[in-house]
Amino acid sequence: MQNLKPEEGTDLESLANELRNFEGVKRKGAICDLVGWLGKADLVGNQTIAGFGEDAAVLNVDDDKFILLAVDGIWGKLLNADPWWAGYCAVLVNVADIAAMGGTPVAMVNLTSTKDKSICAELGRGMVDGVNKFGVPMVGGHLHPDTSYDALDVGIMGTVKRDAVIYSSGAKPGDKVLAAVDLDGRIYPSYNLAWDNTTKRSAAEIKKQLDTMVQIGEKKLATAGKDISNPGALGTLGMLLESSGAGATVEVNKIPRPDVEKTPISLAHWLKTYPGTGFVLTVKTEEAGAECIQIFESAGITATIIGEVNATKKLSITDGTETATVFDLNKDIITGI
Repeated sequence: MQNLKPEEGTDLESLANELRNFEGVKRKGAICDLVGWLGKADLVGNQTIAGFGEDAAVLNVDDDKFILLAVDGIWGKLLNADPWWAGYCAVLVNVADIAAMGGTPVAMVNLTSTKDKSICAELGRGMVDGVNKFGVPMVGGHLHPDTSYDALDVGIMGTVKRDAVIYSSGAKPGDKVLAAVDLDGRIYPSYNLAWDNTTKRSAAEIKKQLDTMVQIGEKKLATAGKDISNPGALGTLGMLLESSGAGATVEVNKIPRPDVEKTPISLAHWLKTYPGTGFVLTVKTEEAGAECIQIFESAGITATIIGEVNATKKLSITDGTETATVFDLNKDIITGI
């Protein structure tokens, strides 16, 4: 990794505006309305410890561990670009949601919607390859064979030790912000908003990478955490801060980024890219951050402290000279949760 300053001529205000209006971020805004309705439902016999706003719901149904439950739908533009990659990523993103909570995935189910048999075959082949790569079984599902659209959704269940959950909502002013990404990869050829770091790695290497979050949870090193998803690194951090009711200032040149001489990609493009194996965390101290970095680096993941949480409810970026606000959560929403 190179700690690079933004490209010469890059204007931080323009970068902040581009990230704030990125489709991967803006499409999250619709969540607020649906959650507003679902939040009115009676929860008879509710055993939910945490739900909306987390990467996975935390359910109190076991004496020794919590159950984690999540579901992810594949972005339509990704599926249209490459159905095999969509099937593979449907496994990847769900496993990452469980890992982000400090958990271990157990099993998945899928909902596949398509009347095109060739697309269905590619989605299935991608899911099989994902199952074999990530070591999590697909145990059932449902097929809509006559829809006018193509879609893929996967649900996942996992477990986590009761005292080792990493929530999204625990960041406090004064915490350090840490970003971790496996930079040994490539921009995926048929979908340039995805960083492919997993297809060339072995199942054992990937398990070691995912287990980093289990270690961090069990050591209680993180105050909050999320896996970097479609909104990109700063969009995901924005969601974490929104859940925590906090803000942060990030040194944009410290965000882990591929060597641009080997992978010519602009800063703005990189910050909108889904990085495969990537997490944002907050930690109380530099010492806790250093221990997290050591855990990540032992698994081939580049990690560094990139900023600090504050009470402004604004996510700002700085290059050491100028500062710009990406999200002002006093008045704007990302998910509204």
